[in-house]
Amino acid sequence: MRTRKWQRQGNSGIAFTELGLGTGPLGNLYTAIDEDEAQSILDVAWRSGIRYFDTAPMYGLGLAETRINRFLRNKNRDDYVLGGKVGRLLRRTPAAQRDGIGFWMEVPNRKVIYDYTYDGVMRSVEDSFERMGVDRFDILMVHDLDVFTHGSKEAFEQMAKIFFKEGGYRAMVKLRDEGVTTAIGSGQNDVECSQAIAERGDFDVFLVPGRYTLLEQSALDNFLPFCEERGIGVVIGGPYNSGILATGPVEGAYYNYSKAPPEILNRVRNIQTHCERHGVRLIEAAFHFPLMHRQIVSVIPGGGNVEQMKQNVQVANATVPEALWHDLKSAGLLHEKAPIN
Repeated sequence: MRTRKWQRQGNSGIAFTELGLGTGPLGNLYTAIDEDEAQSILDVAWRSGIRYFDTAPMYGLGLAETRINRFLRNKNRDDYVLGGKVGRLLRRTPAAQRDGIGFWMEVPNRKVIYDYTYDGVMRSVEDSFERMGVDRFDILMVHDLDVFTHGSKEAFEQMAKIFFKEGGYRAMVKLRDEGVTTAIGSGQNDVECSQAIAERGDFDVFLVPGRYTLLEQSALDNFLPFCEERGIGVVIGGPYNSGILATGPVEGAYYNYSKAPPEILNRVRNIQTHCERHGVRLIEAAFHFPLMHRQIVSVIPGGGNVEQMKQNVQVANATVPEALWHDLKSAGLLHEKAPIN
């Protein structure tokens, strides 16, 4: 498995595998998978050379973290890269009142409390350590500090104010200084909020879900150039835009967590046509496109079952001809500033 080295501020850096594993599906996202299937997914990832695992308390309300515990327990801690997140604390609650009903299936009865304060960050890290059985992260990110999660620009600004004024950011810097994590960063659902956070602190690695993909490249307008200036590494989550770049423009295809509208279906159909002319599967082009940008350190699609995990590995090992990227750009289907070699 190919790797990419990120290094900043004179530290030892982090070696990311270009294909990482996002563990949202291990938290029973939309559908429940049993314990044996979850461990088999992780086993396929490991045997295929994947060494970067991204997780969060939100994923299955702690379930993904506990499943990682079982798998990584007997692995040498220096042999893999582990990304975790802060911003949500989990508290026991009656079953009828748990968060994520209809989203997370067959998970612990927990209620999410957003806490971006100093104490909240420290508690979140300790809780994750207990669920995962580890004692350090490689990357620690503040999670979902954005408009998408909190509902409005005003609510986002209020949460960001708490994070920076009430010690959440200071806690993350302290954890980095003490070696509890090598890098700190943020992961949220829109690049405008990503940039707003990045500009207010000294960060190392950001996770950008779905905003720099074969389908949309809004991150090229401001955020990715800013990351280049600061030396910030970028992990791309959701490279298939919730599924449509994996399934193609089929009826009922998902885009951005919802059914794809007609204009998105048409755009994907056009992209797919160009891919087919070059003998490339749409999903292969979707995986490899972000990796042409030098700030991208890893792409982390989820794997909801063993077959999907195997497909991710096959896609990562595919070769995409440069001519395809030139054709897509000539057709106006890629941002004019998108790197294509």
